[in-house]
Amino acid sequence: MESLSRREFQQKSLASLLTWSLLETLFSRDAFSQEIKPIASQWLARLNEMSADLKGKKLEALDWQKQVEKLLSTVDLPEMLRFIDFETLAASAKPKDRGELSLRAKLPRVEGLPTELVFGHQVFALNKDRSVVPHGHDNMATAFLILRGDFRGRHYDRLEDEKEHMIIKPTIDRDFGPGSYSTVTDIKDNVHWFTAKTDAAFIFNIHVMSVKPGRTGRVYVDPNGEKISGERLRCRKIDHKQAETLYG
Repeated sequence: MESLSRREFQQKSLASLLTWSLLETLFSRDAFSQEIKPIASQWLARLNEMSADLKGKKLEALDWQKQVEKLLSTVDLPEMLRFIDFETLAASAKPKDRGELSLRAKLPRVEGLPTELVFGHQVFALNKDRSVVPHGHDNMATAFLILRGDFRGRHYDRLEDEKEHMIIKPTIDRDFGPGSYSTVTDIKDNVHWFTAKTDAAFIFNIHVMSVKPGRTGRVYVDPNGEKISGERLRCRKIDHKQAETLYG
């Protein structure tokens, strides 16, 4: 690969390379030179501030989704994968028989980067026909970027909660390939379900927990529910074990 000066790198590659979740993987494998790390840390700090603004009510949930999706749309994934030792990460992953395997990367200390980030991160590894099972979120904002493999991705708006059921409406049902992305908040596309169509498929996920004070986490649901008016579905709330048995 042709070497780039720092100035050329900034001009030609920065926008496409720097998503905060992927940067954590880069740092964990020391793939950046000492010259580039300070640049990345500035971007991470800025994105960390964006997530803090969401939690601090300075940024609305839908605006957060729009800004994150705009950022993810700039990623040049082939170029990114040449900068990271992704093959090592992929080779070490042994996907589960049901559901997704969660992999984590430790972010080392870098000058200018906050030691405690507002968002968390993980890589999901799956083989063909395995799923990140259908679930919604309480009090969370998340984003997903396909790193490798093909998926069928489905999202639903969460319209209403009952004691044992959830009323949802389909919003997205399409193929997701490398570089594809989606976002989730309590307001939009809250329930999602990704099924791998190929072996050795990977998704990068970031998550902002406790957007507001109070409970935060997943709510599992069976989307094969009762059809009611206006494309809506009345679906059972289930637990994680049931979700993996049905859809993992």
